[in-house]
Amino acid sequence: MTSSALDYSELVAKIKIWGRELGFQQVGIADTDLSAAEQHLQRWLDEGFHGEMDYMERHGTKRSRPDELVPGTLRAISARMDYLPEDRTTIRERLDDPAAAFISRYALGRDYHKLLRKRLQQLAERIAREAGPFGYRVFVDSAPVLEKALAAKAGLGWIGKHTNLINRTAGSMFFLGEIYTDLPLPGDSEVTNHCGSCTACIDVCPTRAIVAPYRLDARRCISYLTIELREPIPEEFRAAIGNRIYGCDDCQLVCPWNRYARLTEEADFMPRHELNIAGLIELFRWDEATFLQKTEGSAIRRIGYECWIRNIAVALGNSETCSDVVEALQTRIDDSSPLIREHVRWALAQHRA
Repeated sequence: MTSSALDYSELVAKIKIWGRELGFQQVGIADTDLSAAEQHLQRWLDEGFHGEMDYMERHGTKRSRPDELVPGTLRAISARMDYLPEDRTTIRERLDDPAAAFISRYALGRDYHKLLRKRLQQLAERIAREAGPFGYRVFVDSAPVLEKALAAKAGLGWIGKHTNLINRTAGSMFFLGEIYTDLPLPGDSEVTNHCGSCTACIDVCPTRAIVAPYRLDARRCISYLTIELREPIPEEFRAAIGNRIYGCDDCQLVCPWNRYARLTEEADFMPRHELNIAGLIELFRWDEATFLQKTEGSAIRRIGYECWIRNIAVALGNSETCSDVVEALQTRIDDSSPLIREHVRWALAQHRA
């Protein structure tokens, strides 16, 4: 079928059906005018809120101008997929247990990048069978893309005060992916913001990283400190990290809209190696070979073994004082890694105090 003969409205309706058949909970179409998001991003960068995430500014305006990243791009097909593996009550119980190792729930299963990219590629191929060859490129956190801004323009939700995308009937615990395309598809309408006067996410943040509504200082965010930062975690934030060893879900757990968050139906997003119920001491005893084996195919592996142990040392420093915790920490007091040694000694000092 030639592009001139295509009914693009009908094609969009089919794309949304095919998306659901591929496991996406919602698919929308966005235009590429991200001028407002570009201004917000530039202000965020100017304030230094990105910390050591230099990649956020490395590509200039390619991040906010899709046609500069992929010439010819007219629209972005935005899709979301639920990842929540267990109910919020269970998650809160683990977070409230100082001996438990808390990992952000998106990271408990297999790495979402590959799964979403494969499904989006399948969606693009299905579109090509219907519409004929067309220009496109698939993205899942793999390039300078303002995925939340595009998803908002595609009608998938609104960006909340914690800067995550919120869907009125599904909360915020879902992954996003995009297909940049040169097809002139009719776009979806944006939805209105329903945060209202609520400040729950701002109030609950352990490190006060949400410095104002819709403004996140990543340098204070536990997800940044435990995942992106490769240096020592600033001492001012260590106690507030609690038992969070990879990421943080607090601002999402407290969001009223996440009472509508749906449990995932994807087997690959279910917890692996019982990481959802693992204890801090157990994980602290892993050697590097065990870490690599247990995190194979997981997003967790990207932080590396050294930062993994660094994070757990901080969490052990925040746990209740007992002989098992102190003895575990002492096994690494002379670790070959200066980064690990520093955090282990800090943790032991908390228990001596």
